[in-house]
Amino acid sequence: MKNRCGWVGKEAIYIKYHDEEWGVPVHDDKQLFEKLILDGAQAGLSWITILKKQQNYREAFDGFDAEIIVNYNDVKIEELMQNSGIVRNRRKIESVVKNARAFLEVQKEFGSFDKYLWQFVNYKTIKSRWENIKDVPSKTKESEKMSKDMKKRGFSFVGATICYAFMQAIGMVNDHVVTCFRHEEV
Repeated sequence: MKNRCGWVGKEAIYIKYHDEEWGVPVHDDKQLFEKLILDGAQAGLSWITILKKQQNYREAFDGFDAEIIVNYNDVKIEELMQNSGIVRNRRKIESVVKNARAFLEVQKEFGSFDKYLWQFVNYKTIKSRWENIKDVPSKTKESEKMSKDMKKRGFSFVGATICYAFMQAIGMVNDHVVTCFRHEEV
């Protein structure tokens, strides 16, 4: 039996996410945008809830194509509010449109969203050495700096805690506990 981080439940979808995605460095702008949106959607909910709805989100939000999302209007927002496959929270849905605009602006300014994001960790993964899941922080100075800068650029649902969860998910920080089999692999 493999040792995993303490937050991993028994559900296959959770185990697969932990074993194959969480903490693996991501540099593709479209994937980064998707993960940012999903972490924002998770605010106040459990991650498993969003994980189970991930495919629904991809379909509802045009494959997370920011060029399409920026043109969403009130009719589209209302349509999304009726979609039971996603979290039907108006502020979260509207934030996707707002974040698509900010995302495209960042791409223009920095050449890529990837280049913008990874500057907050000097373009390399921070390798933590946590013994216990209880020791893992909910935010750091890096996530606070990222959050502040993203808010200034017009992003929403990007508080320091959400930014830290995002940083963990995309491999900007390796927070697999040292006893987890993935700690050394990522």
